[in-house]
Amino acid sequence: MLTKKQLDLLEFIHKRVQRDGVPPSFDEMKAALDLRSKSGIHRLITALEERGFIRRLAHRARAIEIVRLPESLGGEPTAGFTPRVVEGGKSPAGRAMPAGRAEGRAGDVPLMGRIAAGVPIDAISHVENHVAVPSQMLSASGEHYALEVRGDSMIDAGINDGDVVVIRETAAANDGDIVVALIEDQEATLKRFYRRNGSIALEAANPAYETRVLPEHKVKVQGKLVGLIRTY
Repeated sequence: MLTKKQLDLLEFIHKRVQRDGVPPSFDEMKAALDLRSKSGIHRLITALEERGFIRRLAHRARAIEIVRLPESLGGEPTAGFTPRVVEGGKSPAGRAMPAGRAEGRAGDVPLMGRIAAGVPIDAISHVENHVAVPSQMLSASGEHYALEVRGDSMIDAGINDGDVVVIRETAAANDGDIVVALIEDQEATLKRFYRRNGSIALEAANPAYETRVLPEHKVKVQGKLVGLIRTY
């Protein structure tokens, strides 16, 4: 579900692409939505991308592609990444949750401790528990694991403190992917991944946090985000 601002921005981008063949600039988006700074547009763009409505293309000016539109704008669901929020099963702490979500489960994946969405914390080291994950979150190939999120640096990507993220193990990542990054073999953090002139940028989805830029050899990708489990 999109907020009104997210929906307004998506509609504005869609209409401009239809009219001009290219998306509007960030300044034009800011003016259209009556925002005071471009940081608000960056947050909205990140939220739309995370929900699978747009795609940002690297190394191109105004590189925003409409992937799909919500039904309110006359669109049909199409392929595109969006975190799956599950409100059923059992939390890592063992709290019971509403029934009726058991269908489609593929079994347990290991819960490997906590991951910082903020200042990096200790690296992933051991299995603490297991968590039930729906089959829709798991790809046919590759191993998966889960991590409990601590911190608020990814809140504009829809990832809150206390959420459990489902990660597919991989050492490769594309620009814009949300990854588990291991820094200097000591600290693990959940951030957006970008390559910048031989360095790696780990970008938060919260303007209160600065992007960390590190030498490429100091960052190892441990996996990519494929799902999200939230309990209440």
